[in-house]
Amino acid sequence: MASHTVTTVWKENMQFETDNPSGHKVFIDAGKENGGNSDGLRPKAMMLSALAGCSGLDIIPLLNKMRTSITDLKMEVTGELTEEHPKYYHIVTVDYHFYGTDLNEDKINKAVQLSVDKYCGVMEMFRKFAEVKITSHFHNQ
Repeated sequence: MASHTVTTVWKENMQFETDNPSGHKVFIDAGKENGGNSDGLRPKAMMLSALAGCSGLDIIPLLNKMRTSITDLKMEVTGELTEEHPKYYHIVTVDYHFYGTDLNEDKINKAVQLSVDKYCGVMEMFRKFAEVKITSHFHNQ
């Protein structure tokens, strides 16, 4: 069974440094309103980035296999937090923005659905605690 281990170390004040299995490091920090210096990513926002990254890492190779080209992909992920503690994302919206000329919307939509429904493990984790809404936007240039 596969597993991942990360190591997170307190640096100072409210700042931590964390790695991932590839060895790359990221700083985590609280905002000034919560005693931090805003010198790093917020933990919950990192989850949204992980969702976009996971899905993007699915979609690009799928489009390549489908021989479908795009010039750019931008993903905007918005998480709506609950009012009560512990606050967590209960509604998450993923907006995929595809850019290119003569975009093949059918193949792009198929790649998105494969990521959402079959391949993206982070998406599946989010569905365990949040309603996830998906929308694709096509920008023919």
